[in-house]
Amino acid sequence: MHVPFIRNHQYNFIKNQANAVLHALRSVNDRKVVESVRYSAQTKAAELFPDITDNRKTMLESISELKTAEDVQQYLQGLEPYLLAFPQITEAQIRKLFPKNKKLKLPDLSQIDFRFVSYLSWTDISSNKMFIVYPDGERFVGVEGRFTATNKKSFCFVCNRFEELTLFSAVSKKRPANASPDYYNSVGNYICMNGHECNKNMTDVTPLERFLHSVLG
Repeated sequence: MHVPFIRNHQYNFIKNQANAVLHALRSVNDRKVVESVRYSAQTKAAELFPDITDNRKTMLESISELKTAEDVQQYLQGLEPYLLAFPQITEAQIRKLFPKNKKLKLPDLSQIDFRFVSYLSWTDISSNKMFIVYPDGERFVGVEGRFTATNKKSFCFVCNRFEELTLFSAVSKKRPANASPDYYNSVGNYICMNGHECNKNMTDVTPLERFLHSVLG
């Protein structure tokens, strides 16, 4: 029985390490350098799960034995049964996160492979809004804000990859002490326009969690 324990961003990190091994094999002639890359990949993959000591650790560390593109593909496919999917969520649960948005348009949840999702995001062109849903411990949190297309590529603050971005701006719920009734603070950052691609690329959830905290308090 496969017990899931690898989150999407961790899987992406491991995938990057596997590709680094393959790249070294293809481009580096110095055997010592290649072995160094192999050892680094093995160490970094294992360090993601310091408490694992059973056959799962052996499975992760086999990343150092990869030799071909086919090996990489088989290695990653072997990890897929252990992927810890985004927690199950219903349309009703999502609507409760945005109670003021009575005409909320939702993504088709049936078309999403939640194994490869760290956060949900979608846009509503008619209202010029973007929505983000993220599992925060035992609960879900939701943030909505304005999005402004940049029509250019740069580095996303979530996945740190060079992608087409949009400026996402949300009103912060944080209020300083003795703030006036009309106090207003907008928090913004550049994020991938395509949430699916962002989820495929992200290797660390810390930047997203930090941003959500700055909005939600």
